[in-house]
Amino acid sequence: MKKCDLCGLDVEVDGFQLETTEGTKLFCCEGCLSVYRLLNGDKIKD
Repeated sequence: MKKCDLCGLDVEVDGFQLETTEGTKLFCCEGCLSVYRLLNGDKIKD
């Protein structure tokens, strides 16, 4: 099972991913994805 790149919980639902300069990041929920965006805006690919 894949782990959330922010909190480390299992990723049970597809669709919460983000392309970054470090590769594709996976998240367990919209909340973790949003927090990652806030903290790492400079790493997000457009």
